[in-house]
Amino acid sequence: MKRFTAAVAGWAIVFGLSAAALPLLADGSSVSAGATTPTASATHHSKKVARAKPDPATKKMMMASDCFTCHAVDHKVIGPAYRDVAKRYRNTPGIVNKLVAKVKNGGSGNWGAVPMAGHPQLSDAQIRAMVKWVLAQ
Repeated sequence: MKRFTAAVAGWAIVFGLSAAALPLLADGSSVSAGATTPTASATHHSKKVARAKPDPATKKMMMASDCFTCHAVDHKVIGPAYRDVAKRYRNTPGIVNKLVAKVKNGGSGNWGAVPMAGHPQLSDAQIRAMVKWVLAQ
């Protein structure tokens, strides 16, 4: 059993899981992954998806763009708050690609009548990092 426990704990570290995210053993105790930092508030039986921490470099890139002219993290400006976007879309399969296209091409209707201007000057890689930053809020 100790060998199994060590193997599970080792894989938990590789995948960045906290001990809380590991399965319970038959005796009701959990496997300890050592001194790892929790990356998810979910337990083994939850369907929540772990959120990545927002990347400061991506926020800086967004500040240099016009993102914060229409959006804020915690309240509606012209467009929706980033936390509201994250809440709506976080667990939606394939949403990153859809939101990258929306940011690149612009659009309206999902959050009201005010259209969002497209951002064709940004690369897909830049927009993908920004979308992931928003979803991490």
